[in-house]
This record gives sequence, structure tokens and C-alpha cells, in this order.
Amino acid sequence: MSWGPGIARAARLAFEASQLLSPSERVTALHLIRDELAARKDDILLANARDMEAADAEVAAGRLSTSLVKRLDLRTGDKWDSMLQGVLDVANLPDPSGVVSYATELDDGLELFRVSCPIGVLLVIFEARPEVVVNIATLAIKSGNAAILKGGKESSRTASLLGETIQSALSKTSIPSAYIQTIQTREEVSSLLALDEYIDLVIPRGSNALVKNIQNSTRIPVMGHADGICHVYLDESADEETALRVVVDSKTDYPAACNAAETLIVHSSLLHTLWPKVASALVSRGVHLRCDGLTQTALSSAKISFAADQVTPSQGSDYDTEHLSLTMSVLTLPSLSDAIRHINSHSSHHTDSIVTENDASASMFCRGVDSAGTFVNASTRFADGFRYGFGTEVGISTGKIHARGPVGLEGLVIYKYMLKSKSGKGHIASEFGVGKKAFKHTPLHTDVPPYR
Repeated sequence: MSWGPGIARAARLAFEASQLLSPSERVTALHLIRDELAARKDDILLANARDMEAADAEVAAGRLSTSLVKRLDLRTGDKWDSMLQGVLDVANLPDPSGVVSYATELDDGLELFRVSCPIGVLLVIFEARPEVVVNIATLAIKSGNAAILKGGKESSRTASLLGETIQSALSKTSIPSAYIQTIQTREEVSSLLALDEYIDLVIPRGSNALVKNIQNSTRIPVMGHADGICHVYLDESADEETALRVVVDSKTDYPAACNAAETLIVHSSLLHTLWPKVASALVSRGVHLRCDGLTQTALSSAKISFAADQVTPSQGSDYDTEHLSLTMSVLTLPSLSDAIRHINSHSSHHTDSIVTENDASASMFCRGVDSAGTFVNASTRFADGFRYGFGTEVGISTGKIHARGPVGLEGLVIYKYMLKSKSGKGHIASEFGVGKKAFKHTPLHTDVPPYR
């Protein structure tokens, strides 16, 4: 199938056919996927190398950013092993479906349950990172959702082969192979975005332009984040060692990630004490600082010499920019309240951190900053589904409906109400009301749904 309607219809039928499968069948499928990926490692990494060669040529021609290419490489560090381990981690997590969050007895023998269930068919659109195919397929299968996946053209060879490998593993199970599908063209995406009768949720992962374009192009609900403009605020009580560790890690651990810090806010009382030390630590790691007037003047007063291009004056737009590189915007503010206002005005509501030894300041920051993650004395890089114990994540949502922050299994289920009458002749609503029978609404202390 090469066009949207056929793909979407197949996904819907696969989803409906899968709803009576047991949780153990889904776990078996995940183990088979992991094994199939391991068996085809050489082929997949070869495809990835070809994608990298093509991407490097695009960078040389000025048509692709280096930060995007860094996300493309499956061969760096422990990325491959982490991807495979993520499959097993998700397989070992509790089943998110069939969880009772509310149970009450409306009348003698009439019991109401609120029970978690899958969302349905997901359309996930992402850029660069080919491992997202595996991450999302794993979460979708475990949570009971079908998924259609579209990666960026720069990772087309890798993403296509990963999709084929997953479908090959599914063919050995009772889960329909159309349960996880990959597509390649923008025309297919445009067609799918109009098919709200088949697709239940769109999850875009990528640039601000990508996410905004998707949000403006469909009636289907969209869950995702655009920019990852994360902040670290150095409070006046910040400990020096903690500040150095947290700021440097937040910026340099993986600058191309959406949870890397892009802006550093320094309390004005620290301009001539802690700030020069933090600046030196950042510059020594290759970070280019774009400073406001006060922070730049403080460095000059400290008589610390930097290369001319390592510390430069900031522009107003720098504080609204996701650099995705070893560049950091810096400013100073006189109070925590000012810092919170700045963050809420300029952040992408992803993740922001405070370095402080004052519990009252920590509390004020965590309650006042309107972001999916508010951290105290911890790197923004912890904002990740794997690190949260979710196994992996489908993305990070900065919205305020349904799911927020790293979206793992729990973010891929909703709920339904199950009502069960144990009366021999059933229950009817017309027997209840003023002057008639009253509802009991007696809590039921159970976590077992009436039907699974």
C-alpha cells in the first residue's frame, strides 16, 4: 500500500483485531522484535552508514545542520545497545491497559469501573533519529496501539529497514503485521493527516517548524513539543560545586538534545563570585557564551581572558532560540521572581532547573515555573523517558492535556467506563431519581476490572 487511506485503514483494522490479545502475547512480540533487530544489526548499521554519508554531503552543501546529523548516527556510543535494552525494559513494565482508577457501587449489584485502554491508531512523524522507529513501535505494541511512523528523509534507509525488521518479527506472532507501518513521503503524511476517521492521535517529534506545520494541517488531536528551550537558574544561595556540575552537564552532555540547557540565568549577587567560575568551566568545554551586558562586564572585571568568539554580546532573539549546539545564552536577573517570569515568557515549557541551597526558593521555583519538568540541583538532561524508568519514550509533551513531560506507556492509554449489573433482571435508569431509588455511590476497593 502506497497511499494514506489504505495505510490508515489497514492500521485501524490491525488495531481492532489486536484488542483481544493477551498482555503476554504482546510481551512475546517485543522479545521477538529485539532478537530480530540483534540478528540484523550489521545490515541496519550499514544502512545507517549510508544515511550518514548522504547527510554529511548535505551538511557540506549547507542544506543540513550538523546538530541534525548527530542525532542520525546509530553507531555512536551505546546508542544501539540502549535501543535494544529499551525494548526489553518496556516488555518488563506493567501492562498499562486494564488498570482500574475508579470503582464504585451505584446500587446493589450495579458496579461502575473506570479502566485504562489504548488510544487507537497513532501517526508519529519525526526527524533524524532512526531509533525512534523502535522506541515508538515498542511502546505502541506494549500499550495496545497501532502506529504509522514517518521519519525524516535523512534517515530513510535506516528507518525503512528497522520497520521491515519489526514487521518480520510481528509476522511470527498473532499481532497483525500492519500493526506497525513505516511511510516515506510527505504526500503520504498529507493524506494521513486528513483521515481522522482512522487515526486517533498525531505525535510530531522534531523542529518547531515541523510541529507547527502538523498542528495547522489536521483535525486529529496533536501531542508533542516544538522547541526545547531549557533554562538553568543559579539562585543566590547556589553551591559552587553543584552549580558547576549541573550547568556544565545540562549544556554539554548532549547539546543536540531537546533537554539540553539553552539559557543560563545568573542571580545578580553572583556576578563577581560564582559566575566567572561557571563561565570558565563552560568555555573550557568548548561552549560559546552569548552574554548580556552585565554578565559580559563581570567577566571582563574578573580579568579572565577568552578567545574573541567564545564570549560575545547576546541579541534579544538568543533567549528564544534552541541552539542545539555548544552555544548558551546568558543573562543576569536580580531575583527569583524575575527569573520565573523570564522562564515562563521565553521557555518552551519543556524542562527548567534551579541550583539553590534554599528550600523556600526551590519550592517557589517548582511551583512557579510553568514547565513539564521543574528540577532542583539536577541537570535538565534527566528529562527523558528512559531515565524516568519508562523504558523509553514516544516523545516529550509540553502541552497540558492528557500527557505532559516524557510520554511513556501511561501517556499512550486513555480510559473507558465499564458498568456491570449483577442483578438477575438488569438495571434501568428510569428507576432512579427524585422520589425513586437513590444511588449508593459506595467505593469499591478493587484494582481488578470486571472484564479483561
